[in-house]
Amino acid sequence: MNEREEMIENYKKHIKEQQEKELRDHSKIIENFLDYCNKKSITLTLGNISYIQTIGIIATFPNIVNLLNTSIIMDKEELFDFDMLEKQYKVNKLFPGYFISENYMIMANPYFRRGHYANNNFCPGFIEMFWPFSIPENEKYISLDLNRVRINVDNRKYTEHDSWFGASFNKNIGDIKEEIIKLRPPLELDDLEIDFFFGGTYSLDIKWSSYDKIKVFQLEEFKTHDLKIIKNGTEYFPVRYIHAEYDITTQSFRHFDGAIHFYTQEEYLLRRDQDFNFNNKNKLQLKTLSQKLFKINGAITVENWTKLVSSYLSGNPLIFEYFEGQPPPHIQELLKKIRK
Repeated sequence: MNEREEMIENYKKHIKEQQEKELRDHSKIIENFLDYCNKKSITLTLGNISYIQTIGIIATFPNIVNLLNTSIIMDKEELFDFDMLEKQYKVNKLFPGYFISENYMIMANPYFRRGHYANNNFCPGFIEMFWPFSIPENEKYISLDLNRVRINVDNRKYTEHDSWFGASFNKNIGDIKEEIIKLRPPLELDDLEIDFFFGGTYSLDIKWSSYDKIKVFQLEEFKTHDLKIIKNGTEYFPVRYIHAEYDITTQSFRHFDGAIHFYTQEEYLLRRDQDFNFNNKNKLQLKTLSQKLFKINGAITVENWTKLVSSYLSGNPLIFEYFEGQPPPHIQELLKKIRK
């Protein structure tokens, strides 16, 4: 065994020892939660309990959230009314991503986590903004992690930070022409640099259209071919999607939602180098599997909207470049060095 292999083995050993220790230290909490579930006729065992460093002590069971609370209702888009949840659970603005009860904590959908991987921490930015985001008369909805709950009800959290946090956008939305935009990382960057500095982004596709006095914004974020996830036993390429409607009369956004589009390999390779007019230009009509993650109905200022968009696309400087007209300063410095 060489030095690198030995280091990896030691790391794995350390992680396993940490997991075992955390489960021992929380044995009373685990026992109490299993009893709590049993009283609700939910049969869980120690095999349903695990420790995840970035989250905490987790109970995993099909549809456990709805089994624990049958009164919270999911709408036809598989979203939950935030106000409804807030009436039944405690919401701590300093602890975003969680709805807190005495015995467990409900979590936001794992697709909000880094790389859409269920065991990662939430991507910095969006969840932190979405949780306290409140304007009178607005309706706010969120997608939940229905198969898992956290059972160590405390304020312990795993913190990560990105190197940039979003951008301002001061253009008059009503003056934006109906157009298609496609942004890609500079061609001189190699795969490692794109992965590190651009969050593995392959391209950012944007489309503006309009009807009556409404401007419609759509965005799809394609990652490189290395990012794949398994959903319902099938391998997909996850593509973050944004849809928004701007009311020219009120000069504010009236609707904003985000989702994940799941592309098969064939769909991904057909679409990523095309644009939003793919279906208009091709006989083959793509209609991908989709899961909505959040939505806001009601007046949203342009400033708040751009901050939310930038946070949702955390780690992708292409959205900064679109809103600001140039890359973030650290990317400009990188390109200067490479081009020299």
